[in-house]
Amino acid sequence: MRIILVTGSGGAGRTTVAAATALAEARAGRRVLLLSEDVEPLPAQDGLRVLRPRPAGDFRREFLALQARSATALDLLGAVPFEEAELTELPGSRPFALLRALRDAAEGDHELAVVDLPPLADALALLALPEQLRRYLRRLLPPERQAARALRPMLAQLAGVPMPAQWLYETTGRWETELAAVQAVVDAPTTSVRLVLEPGPAAVRALRTARLGLALQRLPLDSVVANRLLPAGSEDPWLAGLTAEQHRHLAELRTASGAAGPVCVVDELPHLGRDPRGPEDLVLLAPARRPAAAPDPVPEWTVEDRREEDGVLVWHIGLPGAVKEDLSLVRRGDELLLTVGPFRRNVPLPAALRRCTVTGAGLVEGDLRVRFTPDPGLWPRTP
Repeated sequence: MRIILVTGSGGAGRTTVAAATALAEARAGRRVLLLSEDVEPLPAQDGLRVLRPRPAGDFRREFLALQARSATALDLLGAVPFEEAELTELPGSRPFALLRALRDAAEGDHELAVVDLPPLADALALLALPEQLRRYLRRLLPPERQAARALRPMLAQLAGVPMPAQWLYETTGRWETELAAVQAVVDAPTTSVRLVLEPGPAAVRALRTARLGLALQRLPLDSVVANRLLPAGSEDPWLAGLTAEQHRHLAELRTASGAAGPVCVVDELPHLGRDPRGPEDLVLLAPARRPAAAPDPVPEWTVEDRREEDGVLVWHIGLPGAVKEDLSLVRRGDELLLTVGPFRRNVPLPAALRRCTVTGAGLVEGDLRVRFTPDPGLWPRTP
């Protein structure tokens, strides 16, 4: 299934563009799923299904399931269980509901799924969440420790009391499975991000932020949608001035889209002079270019062997738009902690680099080059 994740600056029209894209593709004969919490009701259309995440219902269902699995331990503590009618959604539950809906969307028989994500900063944090949580679970509850859980039911029977670690490991294992399924959807070669911007003073900055955050997570940006473009040729001086200013920012956006990394397509959508009022308006706001079967792959982070010339291995990490002042890296065991502006990621080292020490790094036009020197005590000796 082809999956397009739509995000953008707040108020730039990402929900409208997502709905317009889904409707246009359904009219073209594709089986399409639109995943959105905010979209207005759409007209019935063959091939189009709308799925709305329900954070409140999702929270109640997960909480009650966890309470049921922990019933024995809670009884020992004298806890009074909650009833469904008592539960209200807690802050922070919405991202998890959206991730579960994304996982469920990928399991359908649709040809295309269009996902209406939150604004840019929240969307980048959401897409990084499954990997981060899986890392925390592995660190706090190592998988090798879970091998002993098979003995816990027997020990519980012998002791006559429940073993709390048993349900803890079971719950952790279920979370790991769910998070892995979501991460598989995000990392799939048929998944890409579409960025919706309204040309203005902040558009180029938003594009650079998006490219940097997506590059760190190795997610492809398939296109930028320049939304709400004013018509050219107006005889009204005030409107003509606004149009000229907007098109100047559009030119800057096009220049930035081809700099410091893979060239990104910019699609232009008109300003209708009003809020979209129906399906015909939505069709006008769908990008003319149909999504390809798969986006262009993100360039690999390659390891260059320069042992003969310089005695080092060089890891090339593509970070388009990164600047030296906002960049830091720290080696922690078999991981490299990368901080790039507001973004941070713990990246597992390739196998060969785990037997080396970091001896330097440099940034050249968006290419972070980390130098590793083989550790004589760990590196295989040549006969």
